Amino acid sequence: MAISASDVKTLREMTGAGMMDCKKALTETDGDFDAAVEFLRKKGLATAVKKAGRIAAEGVVSTVISDDDKTATIIEVNSETDFVAKNETFTDYVKALATQINNNDYANMDEFNAAQSDVNPDATVADQHAAMIAKIGENLTIRRFEKVTGDVVVSYIHMGGKIGVLVKAACDAPNDNIKEAMKNVAMQIAAMNPQFVKDEDMTADFMAKEKDTIVDSSLNDTASLPKPILNELLNKAVSEKLWNDEDIKAYEAEKNNKFLFNFLSDEAKAVLAGLAMDNKAAYVENKIFAGLVDGRLKKHFKEICLMDQTYVKAEDKESVKQYVESVAKANGCKFEIESFVRFETGEGLEKKNEDFAAEVAKQMGQ
Repeated sequence: MAISASDVKTLREMTGAGMMDCKKALTETDGDFDAAVEFLRKKGLATAVKKAGRIAAEGVVSTVISDDDKTATIIEVNSETDFVAKNETFTDYVKALATQINNNDYANMDEFNAAQSDVNPDATVADQHAAMIAKIGENLTIRRFEKVTGDVVVSYIHMGGKIGVLVKAACDAPNDNIKEAMKNVAMQIAAMNPQFVKDEDMTADFMAKEKDTIVDSSLNDTASLPKPILNELLNKAVSEKLWNDEDIKAYEAEKNNKFLFNFLSDEAKAVLAGLAMDNKAAYVENKIFAGLVDGRLKKHFKEICLMDQTYVKAEDKESVKQYVESVAKANGCKFEIESFVRFETGEGLEKKNEDFAAEVAKQMGQ
């Protein structure tokens, strides 16, 4: 299929990879963005993969919590422009939607849309939403919501509604200190974007997939491979003349230089990566390489599991788990983070790309 320049640009913004690498990834995966991101990760080329996915749409995330702090709702409603997202009429409307969800039980979005609107009892939620679209003058989408109930729930809104977080905890004696600690954890979630509460929450399939990705990305990043493996690849490339004469000459001149890879062409590096991947099965059994992979995997899991992350407000590098345990001990109660919900405005959506000058000219009939 044809890959547009816009798609390539989007993937580059998602991953930080080069334009040509992004184009190749999209070509290899028939334009599937998720598959293209995974392709780049395995090649070790995705330097800044964002869980948010494609360019964010505008809108707002809002939260509502019951008076007893036991039930909370988070909702995302999208708009076409940031101007509308900051409009008080719009934000009040989103808050009203969240309040209605928090006060009732809806199995899904279809059931919510079909319900009687609290804003206008003579209309359904869907009908009232259509009226709000007409009033504001641009398309609005009630994209998603989630309702949480537990011993105690707190919320945190970041950047004026760009990111919203709910945190649920098991606690036998919730007080202001516990709620403050949960708010701190919510801020951590907003900033660090974990995927799980603790490593036990990861499935075996997920862990296996992540390990395979790290194996592939490590083999493609040949400069960082253990010396015995790297030397084996270099010797094979030279002895079998898999490189061109210029790269072989550069290698002979700089082989003892720790910056050797700065003198090799991209083609030469690609040959090394290809050789490494061709021998993947053997290298996976190599104890030195296995140690490298295990180290990178542990670091990766520490980054995506909330309890294992370094608590951002700590001065002594304690983990979030240690922070939560210290708060429980100080307050003499049971206190454990059970779950969290994190919404970021426009996750996975593509922002409409408009030429403002062209639009003005069009309106003026030019």
